[in-house]
Amino acid sequence: MWRDHVLEIVIFVVLFLTVSAMGFFAARWRRPDTLNHLDEWGLGGRNFGGWITWFLVGGDLYTAYTFVAVPALLFASGAAGFFAVPYTVIIYPLVFLVLLRMWSVSHRHGFVTPADFVRARFQSPTLALVIAITGIVATMPYIALQLVGIESVLKTMGVTGSGTLARHLPIIIAFAILAAYTYSSGLRAPALIAFVKDILIYVVILVAVFYLPSKLGGWGAIFDAADAKFAKTPATTDGILLNGNNQVQYFTLALGSALALFLYPHSITGVLASRNRDVIKRNMSALPAYSFLLGLIALLGFAAIAAGVTPLKNPNGTNDNNTVVPLLFDKLFPDWFAGVAYAAIGIGALVPAAIMSIAAANLFTRNIYREYFKRDATPAQQATASKVMSLLVKFGALLFVVFVDPQFSIDLQLIGGVIILQTLPAVALGLFTRWFHRGALVAGWVAGMGLGLWMLYKVVNPTTHRHFAGSAFPLSEWGFDTKKTIYVGFVAVLVNLAVAAIVTLILRASSVADGGDDTTRDDYFADEGDPRISDIPTSPAPVATAAPDPIT
Repeated sequence: MWRDHVLEIVIFVVLFLTVSAMGFFAARWRRPDTLNHLDEWGLGGRNFGGWITWFLVGGDLYTAYTFVAVPALLFASGAAGFFAVPYTVIIYPLVFLVLLRMWSVSHRHGFVTPADFVRARFQSPTLALVIAITGIVATMPYIALQLVGIESVLKTMGVTGSGTLARHLPIIIAFAILAAYTYSSGLRAPALIAFVKDILIYVVILVAVFYLPSKLGGWGAIFDAADAKFAKTPATTDGILLNGNNQVQYFTLALGSALALFLYPHSITGVLASRNRDVIKRNMSALPAYSFLLGLIALLGFAAIAAGVTPLKNPNGTNDNNTVVPLLFDKLFPDWFAGVAYAAIGIGALVPAAIMSIAAANLFTRNIYREYFKRDATPAQQATASKVMSLLVKFGALLFVVFVDPQFSIDLQLIGGVIILQTLPAVALGLFTRWFHRGALVAGWVAGMGLGLWMLYKVVNPTTHRHFAGSAFPLSEWGFDTKKTIYVGFVAVLVNLAVAAIVTLILRASSVADGGDDTTRDDYFADEGDPRISDIPTSPAPVATAAPDPIT
């Protein structure tokens, strides 16, 4: 009952309203001449320095879902949940040079989205449309999952009702406030709030790491309790060590997730808002500190086992494992500190949800609205279209949580990773080479997406017999006599690349015309103050007739 959590609710509401006020104030923070321009509303003026970028990108990538779901996975399944730690270590060396090139070419040409880059690089509106739609579709469930994180806290505090509307009313109010200040302040709102969010998260986790072992008999006792629990169900869980059948799935999921992370449009949005290349270099070198924090967060799943936490129930009677961390704080911490921890999770959902909705809205505006509906749209009209679309994106995510089982949304997040990976050849590899034929990239996308969705369909929940029940594809479906599984996205993107390469060779041999390239080699090394920076174009670039450039 909520009456048992009055102090926690008061602290949560006060902190939530405080950061909401900061969100509205952000429209005046580093105030530009006008916010009616995507450079200002959608990218914060492209002028964020090291500290702001640190908190913005960190707040963008390490979401409330991460803080809730990673320990929940360890609580329910054991060692498999640790995949999130190595993939966040792998990613930063991989993207160090990639993001520098993306920032430079976008800075010189005024690109706002990855699809903007693809359109210019391959002079293909069709390929850009494919990339834009892929980014929007992959981002939508990610936004919805931020709501799941907030709802896990609200459930724990008893701030829910029995009916559908009553159960979701608090989250509807929270996201209405989020939508209002995002519309008003754009990217400046999550950038400012990220300071508060990250400080709260660091304080809560560091206190928990030292306080919880003192209450539970030390880390040795915590690991022993987890080991004892998983020993009772060896057929369905890993235990504190990974079992042999899940090793292929583990490393392919970690690598695939690493490749996917900075393909998401919201990840690129945070990077494009940086002032210069040095800011990106410093942040990519320092952001692995969040991976250390993530490792500590993951261990809360084992701590919940040692504390004897029992998850709350979903409306359909299944366990809602997303509630284990809030319940752990409620059980072992004083009410005032539990309230702070709940606020940290709730605010941690607002930052990425705002950035994600802005990134998805920018994709729609730049690569669908401007390309196909209003080719002469002014910067002010583009900004207005993005503001409206950001509201619609949040509303769609809200409807998703209200009317779809949240457990299914977790499965869709895994599907989102498979989907966004199919943009890797055009976006990530396109930053280094123009070798691929634009038609071949479309063919590769079709092949990878088709195979990926088919494999996801074949993943069936053994209890509910529901399809699309995860991303671990059983190799027995291909005739192998084994119980091993593999990450669907890893296989799908390899097929995508293979098809793109083969079709490129066929089209080149057949002398099928390819588009030119609106970028040059120097574009990928431009920095702040470059004299050849272009204004954001108000209409799509004309299709050039020049032959494609060689590998850059």
